[in-house]
Amino acid sequence: MPNLSEQQIIRIKKLNQLRKLGINPYPPEEYFITNTIFDIKKNFREKDPISIAGRLIRLRILGKASFGEMKDHTGCIQIYFNKNHFYSEKMEKEESYNIFLKKLIDIGDIIGIKGNLFKTKMNEITIHVHRLTILSKSLRPLPQVKIDKKNKKIYDAFSNTEQRYRMRYVDLIVNDHVRNIFLKRTRIIREIRNFLDHKGYLEVDTPILQSIPGGAVARPFITYHNSLGIPLYLRIANELYLKRLIIGGFHGVYEFSKNFRNEGMDRIHNPEFTVLELYVAYKDYYWMMKFTEELLKCIYKKVQKEDKDILIEKNRINFKTPFPRIPILDSIQKNTGFNLIDMEEEELRKVCKKLHIEIEENIKMSKAKMIEKIFEEKCEKNYINPTFIIDFPIEMSPLTKRHRQNKNLSERFELLINGQEIANSYSELNDPIDQLDRFREQIKLSEKNTDESMFLDKDFIRSLEFGMPPTAGIGIGIDRLVMLFTQKSSIQEVLFFPQMRPEKK
Repeated sequence: MPNLSEQQIIRIKKLNQLRKLGINPYPPEEYFITNTIFDIKKNFREKDPISIAGRLIRLRILGKASFGEMKDHTGCIQIYFNKNHFYSEKMEKEESYNIFLKKLIDIGDIIGIKGNLFKTKMNEITIHVHRLTILSKSLRPLPQVKIDKKNKKIYDAFSNTEQRYRMRYVDLIVNDHVRNIFLKRTRIIREIRNFLDHKGYLEVDTPILQSIPGGAVARPFITYHNSLGIPLYLRIANELYLKRLIIGGFHGVYEFSKNFRNEGMDRIHNPEFTVLELYVAYKDYYWMMKFTEELLKCIYKKVQKEDKDILIEKNRINFKTPFPRIPILDSIQKNTGFNLIDMEEEELRKVCKKLHIEIEENIKMSKAKMIEKIFEEKCEKNYINPTFIIDFPIEMSPLTKRHRQNKNLSERFELLINGQEIANSYSELNDPIDQLDRFREQIKLSEKNTDESMFLDKDFIRSLEFGMPPTAGIGIGIDRLVMLFTQKSSIQEVLFFPQMRPEKK
């Protein structure tokens, strides 16, 4: 262990002392636990014998009596040591207190304790510790967060953003609010799963390693399969596999999908992200809008403690239904003054220039990409409350049915909340001839030096030729949904281990 700090050197010496005393600082045996700290506080009974385990987070050594605090996965509790009633393994009473507790135990150690409950004069539930077992010796000191409740100030907080993301394990130990973010994330996913299961839809698994990266326009991560001798791609979307299952006869299927895209990173993009994909037969995008409202209202009621607006920075968000429905071209005209209907590529380039939207002159960019950039840069941020942006130009939606009333548009919506896309939904294209033509058009775009390539999946076309029922599909960004309900403005705050640049040595 090179470059050890003074604290680490001291703790390693203590580790060696424990071993010399015949005490294993990392014992293999199960430690029997009678209660969690939450249960102890909820069902307090004076003098109840208890056995708990957790991390020592505070220790104040006094004369014949000492106080500390320990923490398990449910909360924190005060602990009390008395020299005359304290024992440790393989040591006499006097040594247990003066040597084991005073000199060999550190804040951050994981310990097991046995004792009895009582309340202090300040009415604080406390464990009178009779026996302490070291379960895992901590060799690095924890950041000590000091809270001045009177002046409402926090000192020495573990708050450096990069440090927190790199050492999420420490972040979770010392910052309870961070732990609560991830508990809420788990609950959101559980509530979505319960909602969909109650509707009778089937949760499925589809391949992460794919020979053809389909279902979205994105740059994939590429690897190589030595045995098969072929390139494989990390999944950019699971859409085409789920549609195959609808073709196979399932009425409704969904998957919490880990997707990977070899693209930029910012406050709402991570190269690895989680999406809920749902497909339901014999439905369309109008039905899916109502279904999405119902799902979000359900999550809101189950996850939020109070029936009130969500506040993110200065934005106040409510979930009153029905959500507004605004055609994308109407939104662009309202926010920019430009009517893009029937505009060709050169005209769109001029509009982008007038709106100060950067378009590289020597790079071919499709109409779809330019319309998308105009909307993202000039319109998206204006939609704070849930809003359906609907009826996208057909060029922007290669997997979507043409609009029943206008063949130049598609039956597609995006759900925007807090100025960002949360969900994307289609009346799914089930015409194999039209789908093949769309795939070929995407391939032509890629040959013109755009990064909008979509691979031709011949097997998917073959599956459509067997007949896919009319189907509505939706993808909901789970990470962004968690950001919304935890009131966070960065995706890194809701991922246990966000992607980071390698740490500088």
